[in-house]
Amino acid sequence: MIVLGVDPGTAITGWGVVETIRDSEFIVRGYGAIITKSTTPFPERLKIIHHELRKIIHTHRPEEAAVEELFFAKNVKTALTVGQARGVVMLTAIEEDLDVYEYTPLQIKQAVVGYGRADKMQMQKMVKVLLHLPEIPKPDDVADALAVAFTHINCGNYQKRVGHR
Repeated sequence: MIVLGVDPGTAITGWGVVETIRDSEFIVRGYGAIITKSTTPFPERLKIIHHELRKIIHTHRPEEAAVEELFFAKNVKTALTVGQARGVVMLTAIEEDLDVYEYTPLQIKQAVVGYGRADKMQMQKMVKVLLHLPEIPKPDDVADALAVAFTHINCGNYQKRVGHR
């Protein structure tokens, strides 16, 4: 199975494509960040995210997509703009005929570290180890996206084995 993991944002949308060969053997096919400038009008930033994500999907041919659910911050305006970017990510994946799955930050931390209150550095180090990467992916959003893909491979495979969808 090949999974596209996405950590949506308006300034930085992290992405990672992970393939599983067996239950515990992973190949990272690619990862990176879609970066938009704060000086670019907001609708254009969403368009950039859409177009770049579409290119990534066409290049890496994932079978499914996993997206991090929105973590509500104290800043409502930020939550709303990130929510719009998240909507663009989900729509793009659906337009490309990918099934889309969502995971909370708590689910991702539990899947990657085994502890729901893990800090960012613990997460990044475990992503590096679990996916056999030479270094921690940067920016942080990229490591988060790889963690989302890893979570889906583990949780998604379990769901399929027990017949849930």
